[in-house]
Amino acid sequence: MTAPAAPSGAWQATHIHYAANPRPLLLHCVRPLVAGLEADGLLAGWFFINYWLEGPHVRLRLKPVDAAAEPEVRRRTGAALDAFLAERPALYEVDAGFLKDFYNQLFEIEFRADERAAYLDADGQMNLRPNNSHTPMPYEPEYGKYGGPAGIELAEWHFRHSSELVIDAFRTKNLHLRTVLLGTSAQLMTVMAAAFIPGERELADYLDSYYTFWHRAFPGTGFIGSTEYERKADEVGPDLARWYARIRAALEAGEPGRLPGFLAGWAEHCVALRERAHALAVDGQLVFRSWDGDGQERITDPDAALVRLLSPYMHMTNNRLHVTIQDEAYLSHVLGRALRGWVMTS
Repeated sequence: MTAPAAPSGAWQATHIHYAANPRPLLLHCVRPLVAGLEADGLLAGWFFINYWLEGPHVRLRLKPVDAAAEPEVRRRTGAALDAFLAERPALYEVDAGFLKDFYNQLFEIEFRADERAAYLDADGQMNLRPNNSHTPMPYEPEYGKYGGPAGIELAEWHFRHSSELVIDAFRTKNLHLRTVLLGTSAQLMTVMAAAFIPGERELADYLDSYYTFWHRAFPGTGFIGSTEYERKADEVGPDLARWYARIRAALEAGEPGRLPGFLAGWAEHCVALRERAHALAVDGQLVFRSWDGDGQERITDPDAALVRLLSPYMHMTNNRLHVTIQDEAYLSHVLGRALRGWVMTS
C-alpha cells in the first residue's frame, strides 16, 4: 500500500510595505526568491497581490512543501527582503499629500466603522506602516468570495499562474508604458471573460455590470468616470472587436493554444480554470457568502458560479498588473461597447 502524501506546510503571508511601483520588488526580489525555493524543493505554492491598507504594499503568500520546510522558507524570505529593501528602498513617503487622502477614502468606503478601530492612528486616520518594511502576517483566505475551502484551493492554484504570468510580463513587456499596460490588461480580460461566458450578448451584459459595480462601489470619489469613456470606446472598438473574434474562434474550436504569444498559455489556463470551477459547482462544493453578507449560499448552477468567480479572478489579475480601478472600469466599458458593436455587425 502506498503511504499517504505528507501534508503541505502552512501558508506564510508577508506584507511588504514599499511605496513605489512594485515592479522592481517583484522582478529582483520575489522572482529569484521563489525560483530558489522551488529549485531546492521547499515550495508547494505561492502568489502575490497588491494592497493599500495601512499604506501601499505587496502581500506575498508562500506555501512550504511541508512543515519541516517552514522555518527555512520564513528565514530566506526575510533575508531576501532585508537585502532588497536595503539596496533599492522606495523613496516616496505616503504620510502626506494626495495618496494619504486617497487611501483614507478607500478605508472609509470598504470598512465599516466597527472594523476600522484596529487600523486607526492617534489622530483617527488610517495607520500607515513604515515604508520599506516587511511583516509576517496571518494568512486569511476569503472563503466567502471564492466559494469556501474547495473554491479557495482552486483560487490559490489560479493565483499562482496569474502571478507568474504577470511577473513574466513585467520582465518581457514595456508595462511601464500606459498604452502597453492597458492593452495587455484588455487582452487578458477578454480571454478570461470569453472563456467563462460563451454568448456575446451575455458577455457584453456582464462587462456592463462589471463597470457599474465599480462605479457604485466608489461613489463620489471622482476616479470612476463615464461620459469621457464613450469617445475612447468608439475609437478602439473596431480593433477590440477583431481581437475578440479571433479569441472566440480559438476557444470555440477547442484550440486556445493557437492564439499568439502569451495569450495562448493564458487561454489554456482559463479553459482549465473554467472546467475545474464548473466541476466544483456541479458537485455542490462552492459555498459563497450571501450578497447581504449575513449568510452563505451554495451555488450548484455552473453558469452562475462562473459569473460569480469571474469578477474576483479578473480583478486580481489586474491588481497584480498594477492596473487602477479606474482603468479596469474603463476597459470593461470599452470591451462591452466593442462587443455590442461586433454583435450588431456580424
